[in-house]
Parts: sequence; structure tokens; C-alpha cells
Amino acid sequence: MPHVTSADGTRIAYDREGAGPAVILVGGTLDDGAENAPLARLLADHFTVYNYARRGRGASGNTPPYALAREVEDLDALIATAGGSAHVYGASSGGALALEAAAAGSAIDKIAVWDVPYVIGDDLWPRFNQYLADTHEAYKAGRDEELLELFMRLTGGPDADIATFKQYPIWASSVALAHTLVKDAVILNDYKIPTDRLARITQSVLVTTEGPITQPQLSGLPTDFFDRAAKAITAAIPQTERHTLDGQGHVVAPELMARVLKTFFNQ
Repeated sequence: MPHVTSADGTRIAYDREGAGPAVILVGGTLDDGAENAPLARLLADHFTVYNYARRGRGASGNTPPYALAREVEDLDALIATAGGSAHVYGASSGGALALEAAAAGSAIDKIAVWDVPYVIGDDLWPRFNQYLADTHEAYKAGRDEELLELFMRLTGGPDADIATFKQYPIWASSVALAHTLVKDAVILNDYKIPTDRLARITQSVLVTTEGPITQPQLSGLPTDFFDRAAKAITAAIPQTERHTLDGQGHVVAPELMARVLKTFFNQ
């Protein structure tokens, strides 16, 4: 895979395809770039698409110490390779990273985000605070399987489903990415929406979410979990559009998202 070198020397692997204005795809939780690959192919007839593996994922490096600023620098390195500016689409925690990069002054044209999981509501904080404490302990001890189990139980995955999941090859690949769950919490400001930083964003931002949550593996979250966060993001950023894509799960259909992004980025 081609790569860029970030400011701290970390090699960041990416795929490039298509022609036209640059679009960078930023993956989310437990994703090494594979989740956005079908979307990249669908966008490539209109854009030059850069789909990368965030640091510590896939073929990308993982230089310590970890910090939000390092991931912003990774994105900046890709933007430079793309010609100095680019549209950015971020899914889940990748959406939070895209917003943080824009707030920090990265040369982003338009931003689209999907299902950014900031926590809005006092009813959720006891569980999320316990999750943060438990994951820090497991991370320090190197207990990656426990990290993954903690995350799955936080979102509502039944124990029977977790046991079944462990029987499939995807369990091992997910465990290999489990350390990034702690790092995603950093990207997400420990799940607290950074309202003051988001208010600095001057770009046009498309805030998209699924409709009411219906997936059993997310049954531990309120059905309006992502909608709560989207409303708060929309209120914080000066220029936003808000779309709800009913009938989608947390992994949005690439054909649907491709149509949405083509319309938004071409406006």
C-alpha cells in the first residue's frame, strides 16, 4: 500500500482511487479502513478518494505516545498528499476526528460525519464513566479481549452474542484493534462533546445519523443516542446540514452514503 509520513515519522497507509476533487475517508471504531472500502469505490467515479488506516490500525504505524494531535497530523499529511485541501467524511469516532481537525485549522473543504457517538444525557454518564475506568485498567494490563468485551457490553451486546462472536475469525481481527477503543475515547473527548472547539469550525458540515436504533447489539443505548449527539453537534457548529437516513444500522449502506456525499460535496 502507498503511505504518507506523518509529522512524528509514523507511516500512514492508504488506498487511492478515482479522479476529481479529493475526498478523504476517516474510519471509526474497530475499523482499519476496510469498512469504507466499498464507499471509496462508489465515490471514485466523481472524486479522487483516499481511504486510510488510522495509526495503530492495519498497515499503518503506531508510534507512541498517543495523542489526538498526532491523529490530526496524520490527516494533515494525507491532505497535503491530496493537493493541499480535501473534503472529509468521517464515520463514528472518525467523524469526531474530522471535526477536531477542522477546529484545529486543517485545510478541509467540506465535512460530512455519520453517527458521531458523543454522550448527551445524564442518564448515560454512570455507565460510560465506569466503562472509561474499566478500559483504562484493561489497557494498562494489556488485556485486549477484555477491552473488546467491555465495549460490546457497553453498547448492549448480549453475552450469548459475544460468545458466538468469539467462534468466528473476525473476533481475532477485532481483538487486534481493541487497543484503539481507548484511543477513540481520546478522540471523542471521553465522549463529552467539545462544544467550544466545534464552535470554531467555519466549514460547511453535513451531520448524518441513522434513525431510531433497532440493532440488538446496540440495545444498551437509547434509541435516540446518535440523534442526541447530532442535535448537539448541529447546535455547536455555525454552518450545518442535518440528515437522518432511516432504516440504516451503525454501518451505513455504502450506496446510500455515496449518493448523499456526492450531492453534498458537489454543492
